[in-house]
Amino acid sequence: MAIGNFTLSYLLFTILHFCQFVLAIAVCALYGVELDRARKANVSGDSKWIYAEVVGGLSALTALLYCIPYILRFAAIWVWNLVLFILWIVLFGIFGKMYINENPEGNHDIVRMRSAVWVVLANAILWLVSFIANLTYWWMHKERRSRFTSRAKV
Repeated sequence: MAIGNFTLSYLLFTILHFCQFVLAIAVCALYGVELDRARKANVSGDSKWIYAEVVGGLSALTALLYCIPYILRFAAIWVWNLVLFILWIVLFGIFGKMYINENPEGNHDIVRMRSAVWVVLANAILWLVSFIANLTYWWMHKERRSRFTSRAKV
């Protein structure tokens, strides 16, 4: 099915990548507050928050690149999506351990960080969906050869 010059799968992938981009920018903003606070105090940033910014930046850049038409036909796309999914799950594990069971007691910073953990989980789920969808797309569109001679295209 085609809508205009684009197929339905391309439009669905574009919507998925737009959501990934928005959530990655949100994560960068939520964790960037702590890095900015450390910068203003002339203290080096904690490696956990730097890792969060790097993962968010890589994801935002990747999501933007994926919106280029026909870039999803490359075979390594699903591998990179798996890598990004693993990076997001590690990020969820790091900050989930720190903030999920934390009682905020009116501290707005802890409330913000607890919310950020759930945004990280949502982004991890979106990258898992992207991994599965791109792997399925690649599997369905890869070149196939006949079973016995491997000369005929099927």
